[in-house]
Amino acid sequence: MARLNVNPTRMELTKLKKQFNIARRGHKLLKDKRDELMKNFLQVVKDAKTLRQNLTQTWLDIQSAFNLANKAMHPFAVFEALMLPNTSATLDISYKNIMSVNVPRFSPTLNHNTDSKPYGDRGTTKELDEAVEKVVAAYPKMLKLAELEKSAQLMSDEIEKLRRRVNALEYIMIPQLEETIKYIVMKLDENERSNLTRLMKVKEMIYENK
Repeated sequence: MARLNVNPTRMELTKLKKQFNIARRGHKLLKDKRDELMKNFLQVVKDAKTLRQNLTQTWLDIQSAFNLANKAMHPFAVFEALMLPNTSATLDISYKNIMSVNVPRFSPTLNHNTDSKPYGDRGTTKELDEAVEKVVAAYPKMLKLAELEKSAQLMSDEIEKLRRRVNALEYIMIPQLEETIKYIVMKLDENERSNLTRLMKVKEMIYENK
């Protein structure tokens, strides 16, 4: 590992030792944060996978319900009954901080103008009612899945940033500081030995001249 290009002085050695201690503490903190965030990320991914599987089955049930409605009614009658929805939806978005990552929280609200159904009972069947009820029931689950998948994406991005920082400290900065500190210590020891040798020679010369 290449060392830093610095002057081998005691002042520089003190400065580098401080940087080395800060780098080690920072490495530990970032690594702990990355590991904890990874645990949360894996849990979110697990929840999202479970919910997606559940929704996949839900949409199969919805499709089957509409198929039954199309058989019980004329397809155009189904289309006509659903042309004018009487329900609107609002979505409140808040954020939760997970290890410095702001993940979204979706709170949906369905606003029914009159009846929960966008059509009257005349000319429609219970199969269509069941299909519409399944769609309405699936709406919050779809938003929850979107919330989980967006959270997983944001957490994944943050984990990747932390991974790069941890690796930069572990494999580049800390080894460079270690190598540079060793070099300066070695140079200072050499200088100290040289100075001691010169002093001994000077002392010897003084005794010889007496």
